[in-house]
Amino acid sequence: MTARPPCDAHQEPQPAAPAARARGGLSVRIPLRLVAGAQYADTALSVYVKIAALSQRSEGCTARVDTLAAYLGMSKSQVERGLADLRNPDAVDGVVEVPTTRRTLPGGRGQSAHRTTRPLAPGELWVRIPVRAAEALSPRLLRLYALLAYATARRFPVTCAELGEQMFHHTGRRAGEHLGERQARRLVDELEATGWLTVHRREGQHGRHAYETHRRPLHPVPAPATEAPAAEQLALWGAQSPDIHDGSGADLGDGSLASKEDLQTDRPASRDVVGIRRRRGTGSRPRAELASHVPPAFGPGHRVLRTDRTPGASAAAGRAPYTGPALQLSPRVWRVLEPLRHHLPELRPFVLRKIAREIGAQLGAGTGEERVRERLEHRYARTDTIRDIGRWILGAGLPRHGCGIAACESGTVWDAGQDCELCAVNRQVAAARRAAAQTAPPPAPAPVGKPPTSPGLLLVHDGPPPPPPAPLPPPADAARRAAATADDITTALARHGPADAIRIWGYLLVAPHLTPAATGS
Repeated sequence: MTARPPCDAHQEPQPAAPAARARGGLSVRIPLRLVAGAQYADTALSVYVKIAALSQRSEGCTARVDTLAAYLGMSKSQVERGLADLRNPDAVDGVVEVPTTRRTLPGGRGQSAHRTTRPLAPGELWVRIPVRAAEALSPRLLRLYALLAYATARRFPVTCAELGEQMFHHTGRRAGEHLGERQARRLVDELEATGWLTVHRREGQHGRHAYETHRRPLHPVPAPATEAPAAEQLALWGAQSPDIHDGSGADLGDGSLASKEDLQTDRPASRDVVGIRRRRGTGSRPRAELASHVPPAFGPGHRVLRTDRTPGASAAAGRAPYTGPALQLSPRVWRVLEPLRHHLPELRPFVLRKIAREIGAQLGAGTGEERVRERLEHRYARTDTIRDIGRWILGAGLPRHGCGIAACESGTVWDAGQDCELCAVNRQVAAARRAAAQTAPPPAPAPVGKPPTSPGLLLVHDGPPPPPPAPLPPPADAARRAAATADDITTALARHGPADAIRIWGYLLVAPHLTPAATGS
């Protein structure tokens, strides 16, 4: 049986759509169910991105498994496992993400399979991912990148705990469980180190981190110290996975029996395989720190602040000196603190971090950078002596003065430059209260010899104490209630009240005599 691809004649590859070739290279749309679905392994997402990019050609994707593995920097067995999840109906919805057609020449020789991606359904959620991200990132980091790209596009504030709930273990004893918050935080740090993500610490909504994904990395990933030749790496890949070439026949290793590949693949045979592999760190080297994005106005001396100004003091106090990464501020915090840049080296990292958080909170609430900067500049110019610049910034420089209107800045509407009407009314009310307090007569002095009375004080009398109340008669028995007359009931109501009369004679005898006059209503 021979299956032919959808196109009979060879056509030249067509250029991708302009929307797909955004800044940063070719990008493809990925169904969100493939990113957030626990039924798909992490490798399935990387394989899908590359197949979706190759299937944009007129003849579709005809690359072999080893070619896809060379593109993605993975072994053939990993690519085969990802293809198994994509070409088979998934266990949740029964959807086939990558329809695959096996091809065989009339002579019986197998060819590489023909693969395409299913069209997205109307209204289906998707996320756009650069193709080069699948080649540069590991499958797990690519999945995290896709989640953050979707959250950034939809402006969803996310936390590390929420990111961990969208990623799952696929092997081991914890297969099927989602990742924890610490694992997600560690993955975010690894993704940030690659340059594909920028984390704005505590600059998001409600103090969350703000994530900014990039269409291309901000810096190249450092290569390892030693690099094996391309022939040795290819031999190593062949030793780790079965020798299959993704043809038409079935195999226990989840591959195919094809030994040839279409010459229409856009990958030249002479291209160096090592150049497209990911550079993964082994953990033996410390991670290189990213440079601060500081405006040029501050100069090179203010790019990175020292975290331990007096190492001798730490040693004298018995504490080890700080050896971690230097404190770095976001560009907008640098722009706000520009009028006080000459005082910043005097601040301790703890105080400077509190100032940065306060500025980030005000900017996150909608206050503009220019407004906060001019507030600091104006108050700094009107202050003669500042003993502690950190306490002055937190206590006097940054707090907003004015009424409850957000646009009010010290009695002036910031956007319009006019006097605030509410502040004017408040000043008039305060002036009227002061005038009334000045013209009010003084309180009359209390008479001498008589202590002032106030609620809650028990007055002591010099006379004899009042007699104790008479004890209430006991409840009447059945014989007395049977012989009771109307005079006995009315006498009890007049002497003891309705409640005690009911306790003595019972409700049935007292109820007919409960008149408004008897109850006092």
